[in-house]
Order: sequence, then structure tokens, then C-alpha cells
Amino acid sequence: MSMLLLGRATTTFSMLSVVGLLLLLASFVSQGKCQTTAPPPPLCSINKNCDSCVPHAKCLWCFATNNCTDYPVTWLLPPASLCPLSQARWGVCWLNFEALIIALAVVAGTILISISICCCCCCCKRRRSGPDRDEERFARRREEIRQRAEERKVERQSKHDEIRRKYGLMGDSDHPYSKFENE
Repeated sequence: MSMLLLGRATTTFSMLSVVGLLLLLASFVSQGKCQTTAPPPPLCSINKNCDSCVPHAKCLWCFATNNCTDYPVTWLLPPASLCPLSQARWGVCWLNFEALIIALAVVAGTILISISICCCCCCCKRRRSGPDRDEERFARRREEIRQRAEERKVERQSKHDEIRRKYGLMGDSDHPYSKFENE
């Protein structure tokens, strides 16, 4: 019996190994077909005017030297030795780096101020909702006190009426101890 199970296990293992090997080979073959070489990045130095240079994100046009150079990705801003900021163009020809920095600073400042205002408004609203809860709680408590006072008043009134009936002080009562009146 154990030999039969061992034979089946070996057969199953060898079948799985063959299937796995075929899948592995197929994946290598299919990967080989799908892979393509990326085109080389454009050389910035071959561009001779600003309009052909700045559409490439890795290129920087300098009006001072009238040449297209590789953007120095190690620095956020190009160094002055490469090109002055007022003469450097990146992305579009009509916007220099100084204006770009100012515009980005204004946009970033506006976003930060907007976020700060939203946070302050949310905090103030949360603080204002606190007293509203307190006022609600006090109003509920006043209402409970008023209802208890009303219940006590009704109880007192019923006791007083009972005493008045007992001693005949009520005008139109039907009790046996009513006041005798001479006519």
C-alpha cells in the first residue's frame, strides 16, 4: 500500500515539476518578446533654440549663452555658474526661473494658508459646538426641574382639595359633611 502511495506521489511530483519548468520557460520566452529597449534620452546640446530645448524635462535653455544644456538634477536650482536664474528657462520659454520660483512660492503659500484656515475653522466650530452641548444639557435639566415642580404643584393642589372637601370648604361638593345653610 505504501509503495503504491509513494509511486503516486513521485508521479505527481514529476508532473508538477514538468509543468513548472514549462511555465518558467514560457515566461522567459514571453518576457523576451515584450522587452524593448528604451530610446536614448535626447541630447540637450543638439537643440539650437529655446522652443526645441525646453519641452524635454532634462534640458535647460540659457538666454545668456544661447545654448541648451542638461538640467543639473543634483541641485534644485541651476547654479549661477551654469546660467543666471533670470536667464534660465525650463518647461516653457516665456517663464524664467525667478518668476517660476515666485509663482510656486505664492501657490504653496496660498495652499498652506488655506489649509491653516480650514483647520482653524474646524477647531473653532468644534469649540462652539461644546457650549451648545452644555446649553442643551442645561435646557434638559431645566425642563426636568420644571416638570417635577409641576407634578409637586398638582399633588399639593389635590391634597388641598381633599382637605377642603373633608371640612366642607368647597362650594359645590357632594360629600356628606357639607355646610348647612338656612334658607
